[in-house]
Amino acid sequence: MNPDEVPAVLDVHPPHHAPSGARDFFLHLFTITIGLLIALSLEGLVEWQHHKHLAHDAATSMRNEIASNAKGMPDTIADVKKRQDELSHDIDVLKQYIRTKKFPKTEHMSIGFGVRTFDAVSWRTAQSTNALAYMPYDEAEEFSGIYNQQELLFQSEQVGARDAMIALGPFLSMKESDPDPTLEQAQGIIDKIGVLQGQLLLISSYMSALNTQYTEFLKKHPH
Repeated sequence: MNPDEVPAVLDVHPPHHAPSGARDFFLHLFTITIGLLIALSLEGLVEWQHHKHLAHDAATSMRNEIASNAKGMPDTIADVKKRQDELSHDIDVLKQYIRTKKFPKTEHMSIGFGVRTFDAVSWRTAQSTNALAYMPYDEAEEFSGIYNQQELLFQSEQVGARDAMIALGPFLSMKESDPDPTLEQAQGIIDKIGVLQGQLLLISSYMSALNTQYTEFLKKHPH
């Protein structure tokens, strides 16, 4: 409720004169009862309208937020594919080094593991205002599924980025003047990159599922 709004107060006035008989008493009681029922009905209608507007505004805001997040998905999917290709290239370089015992100076290795963030301000606002409770169940469930998938993807990328830094931090800090890694170190790096490839596959599957949810949602709720 707006703090400037004054809440409705039920005002019941006593009779101006004492009832002259049972008929007059019950007539006055009936009048008061009808008045109270009307007042309560109007108050309930105002509250229902408030909840309806709250749910509508929340749904509109979340639709716009989902549409905005969906716009960046093609670039994000392409970036994941690029990272997968880079890791495969790195493994090929290291395998060549193990096979020939000479590090190919013309080849460059790069390992990137970024984290894509998704806007969820409207979702958190809908939760804090309890707007989801005033939506149809199917609509609230639809929003919940999309935002939960966003959070799942975000957490998976955080874990992947953390593991990449821990596992390959020493390798990434190597300089050209440093000696080449031993064959055992090279094999260890290959193994760690393999773990990262598995994490990227999982992230890619989450991303594909989210992209499908975005596509179906926006098709169902066009602007």
